[in-house]
Amino acid sequence: MQIKHVTAFDRPELVPYATLRQNEEHKAAGIFVAEGAMIVQRLLESQFGVVSVLLPEKRLAEFEPLIRARAEDVTVYVMELAELEKLVGFPFFQGVLAVGKIRQTHTLDSILANAPRPHFLVAFDALANADNIGLMVRSAAAFGAQAIIVGETSASPFLRRAVRNSIGAIFKLPVVQTIDLIATLRDLRSRGVRIIAAHPQTDGRTIHDVDFKSDCCVLFGSESTGISEEVLAACDEAVAIPMSNEVDSLNVGTAAAVFLYEVARQRRIS
Repeated sequence: MQIKHVTAFDRPELVPYATLRQNEEHKAAGIFVAEGAMIVQRLLESQFGVVSVLLPEKRLAEFEPLIRARAEDVTVYVMELAELEKLVGFPFFQGVLAVGKIRQTHTLDSILANAPRPHFLVAFDALANADNIGLMVRSAAAFGAQAIIVGETSASPFLRRAVRNSIGAIFKLPVVQTIDLIATLRDLRSRGVRIIAAHPQTDGRTIHDVDFKSDCCVLFGSESTGISEEVLAACDEAVAIPMSNEVDSLNVGTAAAVFLYEVARQRRIS
């Protein structure tokens, strides 16, 4: 653990904290930013690599035991909260951030070989909103999903706001980043994993009509357009959430919580 008191913003090591909205730069560098005391705590407790921590001196004692327990040598940058807010570019009352390393993405082979049966996976097609992605990762972890499959058109679950909204649940779930979601779904089907699309335009089948107790992957689509026709064609079936009062859709984060709870409910009573 190295403690460095920051007196100038021009250190190259501080660039990730000064570019919190430049997600492509972070992705290219293989890093992400954890924002907030609870998220940083969960990062430090995880198996993800940690590059550095940035916090006010008054919070150093609170995090020092976790930092010292890390296997790697973590640099801790200490600065006054007012200066920290100038660096990151917005008011930030907690004043605790960290830079972590994105773990090498997992493969379907490793997931299916190591996860117990029946398999329970979650896939994303063309999701764009980081807040929604974080909420969905949190629901996936809460209801027992074994991995997240992220399609090539979806935003990363390691975006700062996605990590924040997952409340650190992203550190608990393997992520399979695919460059061809349709091919990945077909691969899963060839292995006996049923692909269930969360899609409001169905033939009337709802989540209550589906048996989620066998190997399955639940697929969620874009906030605005849903699941593309090409991806939908690669699924076994599409089902909806039954709703009342002429409501025909839910926010995708809310819909994911309903779907994934139903999977967990069925498996608990089987």
